[in-house]
Amino acid sequence: MLLGVNIDHIAVLREARKINDPDPLDAVSLVKRAGADQITIHLREDRRHINDMDALRIIENAQLPINLECAIDSEIIDTVIEMNPHRITLVPEKREEVTTEGGLDLITNFQTIDDISKRLKKENIELSVFIDPNMFQIKMAKSLNADWIELHTGLYSNIYAMLFSNLKNTNHSIKELDFPRDILHKKLDDALKELSKSSKLADELGIKVAAGHGLNYQNVKAITSIPEIIELNIGQSIIARSVFTGFECAVKEMIELCKN
Repeated sequence: MLLGVNIDHIAVLREARKINDPDPLDAVSLVKRAGADQITIHLREDRRHINDMDALRIIENAQLPINLECAIDSEIIDTVIEMNPHRITLVPEKREEVTTEGGLDLITNFQTIDDISKRLKKENIELSVFIDPNMFQIKMAKSLNADWIELHTGLYSNIYAMLFSNLKNTNHSIKELDFPRDILHKKLDDALKELSKSSKLADELGIKVAAGHGLNYQNVKAITSIPEIIELNIGQSIIARSVFTGFECAVKEMIELCKN
């Protein structure tokens, strides 16, 4: 299974003090040396972490493919196409959110995404769409000529956290998932089944399948057991672990877990 390492949170740390380090570009060679397969970055409309100069320098200097996540806003699409990354992953984006909260609605945004898809094909840039595990959304991805889908694993990750990370009855509890443990186990199983069914359909339609959001060293193994998922994009948990183990070691540990 391929691993894309999202290095946004290195830029988050830099922006906390508005200084020049740590530099996200410094992580790129370490990701390659550790054996990962791709660099993932998210150029948000508000530039809260990765900025235009970061993205340009990473794309120009990396010896790994760059997966550049962005919103479907026309201005930012113009910007990222000019940067010419290997892949552009379209994601939903809200200014007030801490992180991406769900998948992109391909139905509501079909015409806008179709126009983007045609532009990317002309530029030989791969198109990925970040969507919830939903059969109709996957069929829409096929209609949009997406090369990839990236399945949003947030629900699975949140249920796992409620079950195994002592989040219940804390300030970090996910209120929408405040159920007894037996129900949570059932919901966890259902979430995995939806991810598996969605991956299988995408594979049958000739779409490559990635997954990501909320995945960490504890919950990733069940996702790696879904054969149609060939790539994971993981960031925050790797950066968090690197504080204690070192960045290259943290990437290598995740690579070992991703082996199936």
